Amino acid sequence: MPAMIERHRYERLTILHRLLHGARRPVSIQRLIEEMGCSRATAYRDIAFLRDVLGAPLETHTDPAGYSYQPQDGERFELPGLWFSADELHALLATHQMLSSTGQDVLSSAMAPLKERIDELLAEQAGGKRFPVERVRIIVQGSRRLDQAVFRTVAAAVLQRQRLSFDYRARSTDASTRRRVSPQRITHYRDNWYLDAWDHEREGLRSFAVDRIQHPQAAAERAEDRPDAELDAHLSAGYGIFSGAPRGWATIRFSPHAARWVADEHWHAKQEGRWLDDGGYELRVPYSRSRELLMDVLRYGPDAEIVDPTALRNELRILLELSLAAYVR
Repeated sequence: MPAMIERHRYERLTILHRLLHGARRPVSIQRLIEEMGCSRATAYRDIAFLRDVLGAPLETHTDPAGYSYQPQDGERFELPGLWFSADELHALLATHQMLSSTGQDVLSSAMAPLKERIDELLAEQAGGKRFPVERVRIIVQGSRRLDQAVFRTVAAAVLQRQRLSFDYRARSTDASTRRRVSPQRITHYRDNWYLDAWDHEREGLRSFAVDRIQHPQAAAERAEDRPDAELDAHLSAGYGIFSGAPRGWATIRFSPHAARWVADEHWHAKQEGRWLDDGGYELRVPYSRSRELLMDVLRYGPDAEIVDPTALRNELRILLELSLAAYVR
């Protein structure tokens, strides 16, 4: 039994199976073509696939011409479930949980059809039964409280291409500034939402944490669109969400103990890695602002060491000294 069936074929096979399963008389090839919405050649290929690959008890008739399922003793033939890859299943479940957690007043009516379609796909995955979503846990870590009214205003400005003004309280300084921007994209990253926008006063692309945006107001003036190439170059070139034009590459050396899983991790689209003679692993990633990269290195404790550049290595050393000082007073 195949682990994965091509998606459009699966839909045709579902129709084919339903017709044959419920028919008391042979179903003609012409009716199959009409119901499946395909050519005669495609219908014959799907019939052969159903019989030869999926093992359906298919019988060919000449008088009247058509197809039917042979009578079976015991269990009746059923199509295998539509199996997704691990990435596809994770995406469906993550979207399902995100939609389920939006509440009754946030995009619920607009998103209801999407959630219903995901429920249908998950049911197909489970062979027609309700998919036990409670058996699969996707743990959200580090998500911050989000004002849903703010999120709606920001998301609407992005989609409707309107300029946006708001008060922004920076996380690093807690200082509040008034911003006037042209929204470009809204990004979900590490369980939090960010607004990528062109800042008109600063004449540059900036990323804003949506949970730090206050009093957003959409203007009637149309947003200024920046080229996709410029957005990708600025917002995707450096490390993490706080990216920008990369100012350098960081080289991180991991111990043999940590190398086993670091070698399989995705840190950046342009990352470079190599195994070391002692069984360790060396990873190189571009970065713009150092804060997020340093936090990711710190979670490995003594199993990770920044070896280059020297300035980044010293910055991490200072963070470690400050952390140690809190425990030796």
